Amino acid sequence: MLSTLTLLIRHPPVRTGAFAIFLFGASGAATSPYMSMIGIRELGLSDRAYSVLIFAAALVNVSASIAAGILVDRLGHYRRPMLVASLFGVAGFAMVYAFPSAPVFVVATLVFIPVFGSINSLIFASIRAASADMAARELIAVNSAVRAVLSLSWVLVPGVVGALLAGGPSMLPAFLFASIACGACFLLFVLSSSTADAGRSAGVRRGSFLASLGEIASGRVLPRIVAIALISSMLHINGAVLPLVVTGKAKGTAVDVGVIVGIVAFLEIVFIVFWGWVEARTSARFAMIASASVYAAYLVFLGLADAPRDVYVLTLVASLGAAGIISVPITYLQDLIAERAGLGSSLIAVNVFLSGGLSSLAFALGTWISDYAGTAILGAFGGLCGIVLLRLLDRPGAAALREADDGGT
Repeated sequence: MLSTLTLLIRHPPVRTGAFAIFLFGASGAATSPYMSMIGIRELGLSDRAYSVLIFAAALVNVSASIAAGILVDRLGHYRRPMLVASLFGVAGFAMVYAFPSAPVFVVATLVFIPVFGSINSLIFASIRAASADMAARELIAVNSAVRAVLSLSWVLVPGVVGALLAGGPSMLPAFLFASIACGACFLLFVLSSSTADAGRSAGVRRGSFLASLGEIASGRVLPRIVAIALISSMLHINGAVLPLVVTGKAKGTAVDVGVIVGIVAFLEIVFIVFWGWVEARTSARFAMIASASVYAAYLVFLGLADAPRDVYVLTLVASLGAAGIISVPITYLQDLIAERAGLGSSLIAVNVFLSGGLSSLAFALGTWISDYAGTAILGAFGGLCGIVLLRLLDRPGAAALREADDGGT
């Protein structure tokens, strides 16, 4: 733990990225819990319109992340794109707060906020480039630590914002808080001008936009993204069914849900560093399979839970598995296109989008053929499919066959 913190403090570009990722997380943590409440209850969007809006926003986010990744690879630096993305966040959150109406909310949610979301991939890309001279273990430790900082923002900010706005007539001030966080992110990049571009890409490949998309869709990259997305979809399934299982079959309350989510989020920070340690001494594949197996077991037992105490007991298992799933894939996905930090880091957003889509399908299927508990178990099955696919793709024989095929083309 101490050595990881030393890495963050010792490298100015990495330290800048850690502060920026906290501010990025703070903007989301302040507003995400209230997006549907504001959009539907306060501004009058229908449930169907809100669902379409969120799906379209996810498409914009993944498109913006890929485009930004390709752009920074061509430019060879990250500071200016991150400054622009920060301003999109400042404007997007501020306009909802200043002009609360359905049309403004739609424009902000569909355009400004998703484009700001691309800064997540850009930050990890800049850290990747700045850490190019680090040993593999140090790079893994840095990615794990920065991801832990992002989790820390989600532990601290929702409670602070909720306490400040408790009893108020509206949750709209949360968007002002998010806009301020984006502004602080912008100032951070401005003030760190001497180090923000220290991670300048050397000898970067400047392929066309279509060629870059082709790299993502290649037989070497896309199946692995699908495997990781199947594993990551378990997190989304849990987010949907946990409150329903706790307040339904387990006979708990909304307070139980909040406490359970808080416990898991807190423990994740510790376990993220643990999985970074495991990955550095084994491999990303082993760490992902191990953490995914733990989380799949958690979902099965969540489906079997029939009392709040059962779910409380499972928080240790849930946080252990979740920590690996949210942190280990970062380095793994970047390594799929290792020579292009921007495009490789954009795969983080692709994974989020695909895993969200797969979890939506699993939730629809699960609630059609079973109940919420059965849906949790179905989510575990999807994760196990991802584990099997990952094992098949990364087995030694498959790697040898792939190299032979590449040599023959």
